[in-house]
Amino acid sequence: MTEPTRPTVADFHRTNRGGGLFSESVSQWIGAALAAVAHRLGLRPTALTIANLILGLTASVLVVALAEPVAEGRVPAWVVGLVALVGWQLAYALDCADGQLARVTGQGSPAGARVDVLCDVAAQIALVAALTATAVAQSPSTPAWLVTAFAGTWMVNLVTSVMQAGPNAASMVTSTSLLVRLVKLIRDYGAVIFAAALVLFLAPGLTLWLIVAFTVINGGFLLASIAFAARASLR
Repeated sequence: MTEPTRPTVADFHRTNRGGGLFSESVSQWIGAALAAVAHRLGLRPTALTIANLILGLTASVLVVALAEPVAEGRVPAWVVGLVALVGWQLAYALDCADGQLARVTGQGSPAGARVDVLCDVAAQIALVAALTATAVAQSPSTPAWLVTAFAGTWMVNLVTSVMQAGPNAASMVTSTSLLVRLVKLIRDYGAVIFAAALVLFLAPGLTLWLIVAFTVINGGFLLASIAFAARASLR
């Protein structure tokens, strides 16, 4: 009897749910490779979800723990930046991989989807803590209201991505032109965490301005989303 053909990396990638230009071109491909390996090892999607959480938390906790030593010059910034760059990107790739593995192998379930979202929330809380710890260590006068606003608006990405699933999904800008996709990189999670890690790697002193930028972008998107949804509901 002929053995069933194993799905290829390309097969897994074809089932990706997007995420933006960077995510589709980089993170989803890495995720597809990880999903293919997991399939050969007989792992379930939730195993990748938990691995994503562990790796993301570990990287963020290390960034928090080393924020003060970096600010004091006792630890080189590039060490922490490299930890963040590799850890956050691999964690996100695993987040991409679990969904691909579930869809290709038919192992998706409501419970698995809930675990995925809950682990995403936990990992992103840790990432926010890492960036704010670095900003405060580098700039002790960072106002508390800014940290609070940054933490709150950061979750807009996660909330809107969850809302984009299902029959009620809608996009404010439906164009798929390259220019529009390049502009949308400011909300592409893979690109955002890559940029954040680069700041930690090259110039951690700019982390304060990084969280200011993210607060403005995410806050602006939240207000625009409210207006877009309200307008649609009144038609």
